[in-house]
Amino acid sequence: MTAHAPHDQSVTDRSLLSTKAYGTGQHLAARQSLYQWQTPRHDLPGVVVDELTGIRGVVADVGCGNGKFVARVREERPDLTVLPMDVSRGILGTIPGAVVTDVQQLPIADRALGAVLALHMLYHVEDQAQAVRELGRVLEPGGIAIVSTNSRTDKGELEHLWRQAAGDVLGIPEGPTRVQLSARFTLEDAPAILGAVFADIRTIPLPGVIEVTEAEPVIAHLASYEAWADKMGVPFQETIVRARERVDEAIRAEGAFRVTCLGGMLVCQGPDGAE
Repeated sequence: MTAHAPHDQSVTDRSLLSTKAYGTGQHLAARQSLYQWQTPRHDLPGVVVDELTGIRGVVADVGCGNGKFVARVREERPDLTVLPMDVSRGILGTIPGAVVTDVQQLPIADRALGAVLALHMLYHVEDQAQAVRELGRVLEPGGIAIVSTNSRTDKGELEHLWRQAAGDVLGIPEGPTRVQLSARFTLEDAPAILGAVFADIRTIPLPGVIEVTEAEPVIAHLASYEAWADKMGVPFQETIVRARERVDEAIRAEGAFRVTCLGGMLVCQGPDGAE
C-alpha cells in the first residue's frame, strides 16, 4: 500500500470539510463538471443503478454530497428507500430526508440495509478501517457496498501542470505538489482496505481522456481545491493564473489540452453474503 500524501490531516478535517470544502456544492460541482469533456463518458449514477439490480429495501448514500446519485436512484428505483447522508449540512441543501452523520459511526441498525454507497469519500475519512467496518455492519445478508475512487495515476497531467505553474511562481524548476484527495484511498489500495471486511470485491475500471479546447474547465477544477490553499506551499491564486496561461499555451500549440483519467467503482458483497 502506498504511503499517505503529506496533507492527510487537512483532507480529513471535519470542520474544514463541512465548511470551506463542502459547505456548499460549488467546489464539488466544479470537479464533477470537468468530466463533461471526457471520452468515453461514463454514466456513473447509471452504473450504480445497474449494480443495485436485485437489491430491495433501504439504500444509504454515505457522503452523498450534492445528491447527484440519490436523485438518480430515487428516479429509477422508486421501490427503494434512499437515505442521503453527509458530514456537511450545507452541501445537503434541500435533499429530502438527508441526515448529517459520519461514516465512522453510522446511526443505522445492524443488517438494516440492502446496499450502502460510499462514492469518492473514503479518502476524507480519518479511520478508514472503522468506516469499512461500519459499511459491513449495516448490510443485510446478500447486501452490497459500492465504493468509488481514483487511481494513483489519475489526472497526472493536472499534477504536472500544477507543479510547473507553482515552479514558475516560485522561480524554481518545479513547485510542490498540490493536495491530492484520492491519494489517501486509491483504486490500487482500496481492495486491501475493503478486504478486511469484504471477501468478494469486484472492480469496475472507468478510464477515459478529457480533452478541452478552452482553459476554463481545467482551471475551475484546480480552483475547486481552494479550501486547501494554505496547505499547498505556494501562492494559490497566482498559481491558478499561471496554470491558465500554461493551458492556453498548450491549446494554441496542440489544439487541445488533454488529461488522462482512471477512476473506478468497487462492488463489495456484504460479509454474510460472501460466506
